[in-house]
Amino acid sequence: MPEPKSAAAEAASPVSIRRTVLRDEVKSVLLERILSGFYAPGDRLVEIRIAQELGVSQAPVREALRDLESVRFVESAPFRGARVRRVSDAELIEVYPIRGALEEVAVVEAAKRMGGDVSALEVELTGMRKAKDVREQVEHDAHFHELIVLASGNSRLIEIWHSLQVETRTAITALRMGITPKEAAELHEPIVEALRRRDARAAGRAIRSHFDHFGRMLARSQRGQD
Repeated sequence: MPEPKSAAAEAASPVSIRRTVLRDEVKSVLLERILSGFYAPGDRLVEIRIAQELGVSQAPVREALRDLESVRFVESAPFRGARVRRVSDAELIEVYPIRGALEEVAVVEAAKRMGGDVSALEVELTGMRKAKDVREQVEHDAHFHELIVLASGNSRLIEIWHSLQVETRTAITALRMGITPKEAAELHEPIVEALRRRDARAAGRAIRSHFDHFGRMLARSQRGQD
């Protein structure tokens, strides 16, 4: 007679993994539609309709909408359901100093721990350059930064960084500002070079400059819309 599964084994079961993957895929589709204007601000997002259209159950749709609400791309109210929320450039700008401060701490520690091995980061740079669309570009961009944060070995910093929903916000920035794959890769190269030299101070300056650059670009974009 087989032994009962432990709680940890249950949590890692294929059913749990498939559900997580489905949620992420649904979230990706919904986000792309919001960013492209397919869903306009104020449009209702009806769970059952989306589930039927995508050929999934309502559970991953509900979870995806909850994820998007947590980063304020969707808003919901009792008896009114979920609707698309307009995300302003001002809200995106607010996050950049926070990410800059977090990742500056992370990259300084990463420089000490990585030993000059930037091969994994170079894989992401190549992925950015060769990206066929914004989704691919953003995946490599977000993973590049995640690798640096993970390399810091600071568990609290890693937890806070993940709470910022970096990939989602990066997607919005890339689409609004029309950043090409080649430009995206070039903007990350000074960080890689500093880490290759094991120069923690230079790496910190490079990543701070990186986020200051995007903050300024978004600020100019906002002024142009006023």
